[in-house]
Amino acid sequence: MLLDTASLYFRAYFGVPDSVKAPDGTPVNAVRGLLDFIGRLVQDHRPDDLVACMDADWRPAWRVELIPSYKAHRVAEETESGPDVEETPDTLSPQVPIIEAALDAFGIARVGVAGYEADDVIGTLTARATGPVDIVTGDRDLYQLVDDARRRRVLYPLKGVGTLQLTDEAWLREKYGVDGAGYADLALLRGDPSDGLPGVPGIGEKTAAKLLDAYGSLDGIIAAIDDPKSKLTPTQRKRLDESRPYLAVAPKVVRVASDVPLPEFDPALPAAPAQPDLVDALARRWGLGGAVSRLSSALRP
Repeated sequence: MLLDTASLYFRAYFGVPDSVKAPDGTPVNAVRGLLDFIGRLVQDHRPDDLVACMDADWRPAWRVELIPSYKAHRVAEETESGPDVEETPDTLSPQVPIIEAALDAFGIARVGVAGYEADDVIGTLTARATGPVDIVTGDRDLYQLVDDARRRRVLYPLKGVGTLQLTDEAWLREKYGVDGAGYADLALLRGDPSDGLPGVPGIGEKTAAKLLDAYGSLDGIIAAIDDPKSKLTPTQRKRLDESRPYLAVAPKVVRVASDVPLPEFDPALPAAPAQPDLVDALARRWGLGGAVSRLSSALRP
């Protein structure tokens, strides 16, 4: 089980009231919400391995170099060296170090790699896995990793932590008309304002799905631009032709990496907190007693 950690603590932050605070008044709604979410996932799914994948760089320079608008609207502060600072709610940023400390104290593997997003860590671990993989994320970008034959699916939170959409190829085909491998092509064709991806003007989701169905892949669509016998409309042909520079670089930006140089780590789900004294100290310091107890109970075999 691979957690897209930032997307989950963002959801926890907005799903748990900000009246949930530590004894000193610090909001800990995202911390408590995430720990409860992980406890529920462990309880319901009993994964052998559990990895909290982190955004060491939420806006990698190599993606921005290819598409400068990539996540540009979410930049709060540009930095000369290291990742740009992402715009986040004032009361969320201070909770991230607490989340990281809690995961480490519990012994839940936490993996981030400089220059890469959590999506890329997830993509690499998914590519390496020999057994089934459940990816837990609130980000539809990771639908591209769904693969029934290799038993890869996405668990997408719909409401709170109790309702998860089990995303497999049948669900994707019914919703979008594509399988997992086709989802990245669909996403780059239609664009995604939340990620600053312009897409191809005039090509929305339904048209993108129809084009992929007709021509099989992005490469097939590009080949159709130069084929006078293809059934592209004149407008589609013109817009796709004008978008060639974007279409040449967008796949590398949109598709998650599968070759990230990962550090050595132990992915095994712990049967008990690795550092119980530290877990207790964090629970007292931040008022996390209930969430810590629930997660500790869920970890017991």
